[in-house]
Amino acid sequence: MTRAEENYIKTIFHLGGNKAQLISTNAIAEQMETKPSSVTDMAKKLAEKGLLNYIRYQGVSLTDLGSKTALSIVRKHRLWEVFLVKKLDFTWDEVHEVAEQLEHIKSEKLIDKLDELLDFPKYDPHGDPIPTKDGQFLERDKQLLSEMPLNVKGICVGVKDTSATFLKFLDKNAIALGNAIQVLEKEDFDDSLRIQIGDRQMQISNQIATNLYVKKDS
Repeated sequence: MTRAEENYIKTIFHLGGNKAQLISTNAIAEQMETKPSSVTDMAKKLAEKGLLNYIRYQGVSLTDLGSKTALSIVRKHRLWEVFLVKKLDFTWDEVHEVAEQLEHIKSEKLIDKLDELLDFPKYDPHGDPIPTKDGQFLERDKQLLSEMPLNVKGICVGVKDTSATFLKFLDKNAIALGNAIQVLEKEDFDDSLRIQIGDRQMQISNQIATNLYVKKDS
């Protein structure tokens, strides 16, 4: 597969294309910042390779082979992110673009050795699950902070927005995975929240709250 083909497969996977519903070519085009006609051309090519189910005017979904391929690419991407943070001291806002390049390395032996070197991590630096070699992964029981009930203790376990600007904002405000977090008050006017995070309180916007994942602290 070419790098472009792998990028299409991964994008469709992230849009939910490994499930039963069809993903529209417009949604793929918007995500990949390209023309719908280009997506259609690629979809036909990937369908010929047995990676996609393509239904004209309706959209695409991944075949079993397509899902397996997508999971392999996602596994490599997230393992490289862990490596960059743990072994090379990259910050979590720096790793995505570098991992985008490294995920296309073909050597399965290298990726297996990388997994072993990192002691088989289950989550990447952003809290996303890392598929195993056979495509299994542990999806966390999580919810957006904006949906968290008042005065329920939780733990920050992931981010929905992995852009460098958002991650830098979190670093600037000392918000990190593993932080204890609790919603103290919600403003009716704009849905902003007053939260307890660790031993301090702060006010955050709804936009921030809808991009942080938490799990209830058992």
